[in-house]
Amino acid sequence: MAISTYKIFLMKKGEGSTYAKLINIKDFPDLGGSPEMLETTTLSDKMQTYIPGIQSLDALEFTANYTKEDYTTLKALEGVEHEYAVWFGGTETGGVITPTGSDGKFEFKGQLSAFPVGGGVNEVVDMTVTIAPSTPIELAE
Repeated sequence: MAISTYKIFLMKKGEGSTYAKLINIKDFPDLGGSPEMLETTTLSDKMQTYIPGIQSLDALEFTANYTKEDYTTLKALEGVEHEYAVWFGGTETGGVITPTGSDGKFEFKGQLSAFPVGGGVNEVVDMTVTIAPSTPIELAE
């Protein structure tokens, strides 16, 4: 069964092994990438052949609404490696949504940076949150 992007969260690991929602996000990036292709073609082959190499992954960019409070929180995290995760799934009780990761928890370490993005007439002010992953993104048990 398919799932919706409703109830997807950017999480940060705090003290111990507890994760907490970092900020509300408007989108999330691919949580993986295609492997590099290593060519194995010989002069006897009539078509190029390959084997998979190292998986490539770009910086992880998330979009969020800009607020001074969220921006200040994010700027305080810059320059230091932290543990982050993207959780799929949550529960809603009395209008309050609690992240559960019931549909998957994708964990990784990385360094974060944030900046407000440009805008035009009659638009919401956004910011981009970029995380440079320093470990592979793994589906947590």
